[in-house]
Amino acid sequence: MFAVNSLFSAKKIIHNFSHMNQAFLYTPVSRGDSTVSDFPSGKKLLINSNLEAWITDHQVTALVVLKDSKLAYENYYLGTQPNDLRISWSVAKSFLSALTGILLEEGAVGALDDPVIKYVPSLKESAYEPVSLRNVLQMSSGVLFDEEYLNKNSDINRMGRELALGGTLDGFAASLPERFAEPGEIMQYVSIDTHVIGMVLRSATGRSVPDLLSDKIIKYLGFEQEPYYLTDGAGVAFALGGLNLTTRDYARFGLMIQQDGEYRGRQVVPKSWVRKSTVASAKTLPGEDRYGYQWWIAANNPKEGEFFARGVYGQYIYIDRNAKTVIALNGANRQFLDDGVGENNIEILRSIVEVL
Repeated sequence: MFAVNSLFSAKKIIHNFSHMNQAFLYTPVSRGDSTVSDFPSGKKLLINSNLEAWITDHQVTALVVLKDSKLAYENYYLGTQPNDLRISWSVAKSFLSALTGILLEEGAVGALDDPVIKYVPSLKESAYEPVSLRNVLQMSSGVLFDEEYLNKNSDINRMGRELALGGTLDGFAASLPERFAEPGEIMQYVSIDTHVIGMVLRSATGRSVPDLLSDKIIKYLGFEQEPYYLTDGAGVAFALGGLNLTTRDYARFGLMIQQDGEYRGRQVVPKSWVRKSTVASAKTLPGEDRYGYQWWIAANNPKEGEFFARGVYGQYIYIDRNAKTVIALNGANRQFLDDGVGENNIEILRSIVEVL
């Protein structure tokens, strides 16, 4: 509980975000036995004063930029190191999306419009009873869940305390009683929806999320270090935000997605799923960032093929498919919820694409 209460403090946040296994239960994710996929050097990104100021102001801890599958820029800040395994927060959701696409193609999961209770009967009589897999992928379950990070009594913070005290996230999901809307009616960001996706995948296969992610995706990407997931008291992966990788390995996953699911000559994730999951499909309100299947699309998106994974405090995998650019970004920005911060981040990442 002390670790939870001090996790985001100004003095500890940077260290904590690279050492989450020192405070929480965790489980390793096998990287497999493939050789590391090194990035050849390419055109170099020159850091101008505007970008330098943004790196400082937004407490950026790591920045890796790939252009045409080559390394254009790599640097680490605020005392962090290249080999640090950094917390993904909600960037992890996009990994689960890719895994879902594979299991749908393999037939382990039947269909997007299957009700989640088909796979997870324990969700009967909860708010999730009428909800489909498509609904939770689109953050459109309609389940009442307070995602306010700065309110210590919000559902997202209650869930964090549940994690810290050894409770189970399966039980937490099954305990949610209310909906504010009918399933599919409106997109509202509800992180526990992603845990329900994990429950479906685990039940459909009889395997854990770390095992599935390793076997279906990670072992093909040539990761340089063994990742890990934070877990609850039952050893179940915190799939909605507990994945920890090096920033280079976040970039490797992003490169695979940028290449329509292909990596090292192998189709890791079905191309059709990558294309379907990374376009806006959820019913979002006008002017808000849009959402696909656990991927974000900016509200003012000017072009096709731009999308991103995003986590609190400044974690991103930003992809511009047509420009063949991937940007993996980690941070510890305690002002990440301030007005305009998210929009400014995307504009900066777009500016990197433009100069390359």
